Amino acid sequence: MKATLPGSKAHHQLLRAPQRPYSTRCRASLYTMHALPRRLLGNTGLDVSVLGFGASPLGGVFQEINEAEGIKSVHEAFKLGINFFDTSPFYGGTKSETVLGKALKDLPRDKIIVSTKVGRYGQEYFDFSAERVTASVQESLQRLQIPYIDIIQCHDIEFGSLDQVINETLPALQQLKAQGLVRFIGITGLPLKALQYVLDRVPTGTVDVILSYCHYCLNDTSLQDQIPYFQEKQVRRPAVILYHGVTQH
Repeated sequence: MKATLPGSKAHHQLLRAPQRPYSTRCRASLYTMHALPRRLLGNTGLDVSVLGFGASPLGGVFQEINEAEGIKSVHEAFKLGINFFDTSPFYGGTKSETVLGKALKDLPRDKIIVSTKVGRYGQEYFDFSAERVTASVQESLQRLQIPYIDIIQCHDIEFGSLDQVINETLPALQQLKAQGLVRFIGITGLPLKALQYVLDRVPTGTVDVILSYCHYCLNDTSLQDQIPYFQEKQVRRPAVILYHGVTQH
């Protein structure tokens, strides 16, 4: 290809030529990139993109959103290779699940991995009872407009009774798993000791996935020291989802 010299007639013609909007040019170039790398999530067999879509903003958690734009963002993420979508009925008072569901109905179910949660429903409202979490899964299925949930997680277990999570919540979710309504079960929480308390008291394989946040990032890598423990509890290959990897202003 012949070079265009600055100041030449050809260069001036190039500058005057109509240009596609930046967003269009950027989007076109992204579409030509390779799909995002994927990794097997522990022993689940789920092949997840290394970058997931955290759907709390769809609930207007940080600011009001345009629902149509939120739906477009989900579709755009899928086009760019993201196949893992995480939400919760807590985010925006079920709005996140509702908006995400409107977006997911246009995507092939067998090409996406959907994760949501039970147990937390408000800033100060927690209910890990078997009755509530069972109803919660049914409600989430309706809002998400899907026939099953890939990963169901007990949300912020440190704010509830850990013994109730062990003796009541997890057995209820195991029943839903047996019915085919959920595929895998997880627990989430900030204190690593809360996660360990539960794992030490349930049979191996009861918990398939752990979501840990703020402990494997630039200013805190304490999760790294716990990997051997999780390997022991999760039969060689722990499924750990990391959240809040980078602090953003």
